[in-house]
Amino acid sequence: MEIAATDLWQTVNGGKQVLQGVSLTVKACELVAVVGGSGAGKTTLLEALAGVRPAERGEVRFDGVDLYENFDSFRRLLGYVPQDDIIHADLPLERTLRYAAALRLPESRSSADIDSAVDRALAALDLSQRADVQVGALSGGQRKRASIAVELLTSPPVFFLDEPTSGLDPASSSELLRLLRGLADAGSTVVFTTHSVQDLARADRVVFLAREGHLAFVGTVAEALDYFDVERVEEIYERLASEGTPEEWSRRFESHRHNGVPVATAVEPDAPDGHEGIGFAREWAVLTRRTLETLVRNRLTLAILIGSPALVVAMFAVLFRPGAFEFASPNPSAITMILFWVTFGAFFFGLTYGLLQIVTEQAIMRREQLVGQRISAYLGAKMAVLLPFLVFVVVLMLAVLRALDRLPAASTTTYLTMGITLALLAAAALTLGLMTSAGVSNPAQATLALPMLCFPAVLFSGAILPVHEMAGVGAAISTIIPDRWAFEALGHDLGVRHILADGGSPLGPPLIAAYGKEAGTDAIAVYWSYLAAFTVAFFLGAWGILRRRSHRR
Repeated sequence: MEIAATDLWQTVNGGKQVLQGVSLTVKACELVAVVGGSGAGKTTLLEALAGVRPAERGEVRFDGVDLYENFDSFRRLLGYVPQDDIIHADLPLERTLRYAAALRLPESRSSADIDSAVDRALAALDLSQRADVQVGALSGGQRKRASIAVELLTSPPVFFLDEPTSGLDPASSSELLRLLRGLADAGSTVVFTTHSVQDLARADRVVFLAREGHLAFVGTVAEALDYFDVERVEEIYERLASEGTPEEWSRRFESHRHNGVPVATAVEPDAPDGHEGIGFAREWAVLTRRTLETLVRNRLTLAILIGSPALVVAMFAVLFRPGAFEFASPNPSAITMILFWVTFGAFFFGLTYGLLQIVTEQAIMRREQLVGQRISAYLGAKMAVLLPFLVFVVVLMLAVLRALDRLPAASTTTYLTMGITLALLAAAALTLGLMTSAGVSNPAQATLALPMLCFPAVLFSGAILPVHEMAGVGAAISTIIPDRWAFEALGHDLGVRHILADGGSPLGPPLIAAYGKEAGTDAIAVYWSYLAAFTVAFFLGAWGILRRRSHRR
């Protein structure tokens, strides 16, 4: 497949130009390297050629067909390997390839077809002997080859790779370039960026970029040495950095080359049909199975997901005395704190479960979005796996606290209602965590976001300071705090207003007065509708953030 780029321009935040009128042609079955100093725009050019981040001006044509206008037709026909790994480190290599094949190959393909595609990809990249090895245990070169294997599953006619040899030792780097050379010889067009001069030996042609995205040269290594009048490739970098301006290098090359970029024919060729996609149900099911297996195979994560709630519930049991809800002698302050910490516990567990789910697999998610993965299926899979864990935690918390008399005796219906309330709160917190995870750039930012999300849940829940006693702004903020509504709902279920107003504690009536006439008086369905609305709103927020951050057209 031939790639023809014409007059590509791209800017980044602040208006800085990172591509400036780049025009070039990559012939079918060529292995082409894109090189240049730091800040020359190598990755930006690669993303523009692949349609990952379309250029603001100019066009890219694959065999004469406009890529940007027909990207949906091409998205399953091109392979793109970013610098980051696009495979799950916790899964065995064969399993991660199998999930990738199930997501990328047409729904009409059988299980035997998927097995065959996985076996071919492993064999082509000399990874068959490592099929059962956990991806995280592979060497750097093997992981990079594994990422290429994911792309090879659909036999794409064109490959784009962003610094595939970065961080590899010379032997691994040479082996990877041999594989890329083999892909080109087998009929694929391969374009890659690199900082390593040694990588150029196997390339058919090299694209040199000067600073700020100016095209300085396109040709073979031998032609480049002659054009720049140097003996070693390293000297080309030196000349581009120290002699003349980027604009001068660009103008010089334009006057040098005799043949321009091919012009499109008068009749627009038809866009390719591409590969048939898969339905939402299958996509969701595959993503759900992959998410669950990834979770189960990471024993530390699984231990934290189950162990940390158990530890918190144990602390609750140690912290609170039995009998706080006894009608004859209730303890109003303990009742308030027990209900608050139970609700906050459900909120905290849901939030922490969601915070690292997306940010830790951004590269995988973005690559899969390029081949048509639905954001809703991706988020739905996270919910399908994590929400049952949270329901288990809620049931455990209520059962233990009731068995130890930290919560009062009540009907099965009452505890079922409380469980639904806390499950809805946990779901709202989970989607808030997913939304935050979608919005941050790295796990450190997600960790820093945790206290920023927890403090409002504590301060504006209405437990530490009743909403009735808050300043106007604080009371308004409390309306968008899920904890507040779950806290009031539990009080409603357990008849706390009756215990405080008519029970044996003289502190009860003043506390009721402090909380006002309306707290905890709505029907339980009202509180559930609030919590469900938060869940939907945060889910849509996560969906919107991921959609905005993706580069899908």
